[in-house]
Amino acid sequence: MEIKHSDLDECRDLINLCRKEVAKRLVGQSQVVDGIITALIAGGHVLLEGVPGLAKTLAVKTFADISGLSFKRVQFTPDLLPADISGTLIYEQETGRFSVRKGPVFANIVLADEINRAPAKVQSALLEAMAEHQVTIGEHSYPLPEPFFVLATQNPIEQEGTYGLPEAELDRFLLKVTVDYPSPQEEVEIIKTEGRSPFVAVEKVFSAEKLQKCRNIVDTIVCDQKIIEYIVSIIRVTRPVISTEHKDRRNDITRYISFGASPRSGIALERCAKVHALFDGRSFVLPDDVKAVAHEVLRHRLVLSYEASADGISADAIITKILSLLTVP
Repeated sequence: MEIKHSDLDECRDLINLCRKEVAKRLVGQSQVVDGIITALIAGGHVLLEGVPGLAKTLAVKTFADISGLSFKRVQFTPDLLPADISGTLIYEQETGRFSVRKGPVFANIVLADEINRAPAKVQSALLEAMAEHQVTIGEHSYPLPEPFFVLATQNPIEQEGTYGLPEAELDRFLLKVTVDYPSPQEEVEIIKTEGRSPFVAVEKVFSAEKLQKCRNIVDTIVCDQKIIEYIVSIIRVTRPVISTEHKDRRNDITRYISFGASPRSGIALERCAKVHALFDGRSFVLPDDVKAVAHEVLRHRLVLSYEASADGISADAIITKILSLLTVP
């Protein structure tokens, strides 16, 4: 189906309006803003990682405010239970029956704040919700409201009282966005606001209907066969045990990877590349779109070896190396 330029322009205007409204509260952090917008349109979840005080929670709450969608926030702590997330059965003495009390996961946007502060049994309570958009309580499964997004935050530097996310759950996140320190100019502006940013009023600029329209347009954006093959080649190079098609080129990076990206990564990379094309108002995907989203899609899906840790090699450095080695179509 051919895309109308008017539809592309309408979605692009909506994206710019979202950026404008978020900027009323959030100074800078354009990469974080675009990452969340990408996930919302692509229909995936986001893991925001950064040290305390970088406005991760504020960014999520601001997006909830400009969306008009239902929003719940869960502060993850070591004493949290799975039922505190998904819900539980409550016995009613008057009727002698059990009734369902739904947890905070039953919302359009769920903020899992400091997700790595809860143990694995609590983190795993989100697995079914994130993958299948449903929650099983007792003997029945209950669908979650649509659209459904989990926006999680975590602190990368603290070790005491934290629990690393299991690889199965990391793979459920469409993107992992790193939140960096602001520039000196941005920090001056932050200090000048004296902490008033969270209380600045914002307009509701998009709804579930507008979001669905953008998704429908993304579905029709053309991704050429050569681009798909390029995406597959990126994913395959991350896997240490494959055929020898890139063996000579990969000798300097495979020792740093224990386990590579899954096929779900390729789907995510193609979907996010289409959204990036939408950002530029294009109806087709370019290799540069794939490169632009590769780090955020793949950085949490690579399991690095001990040698990578010993040599101080990060997932981002490996992804950059892979992109520089492969031939661009």
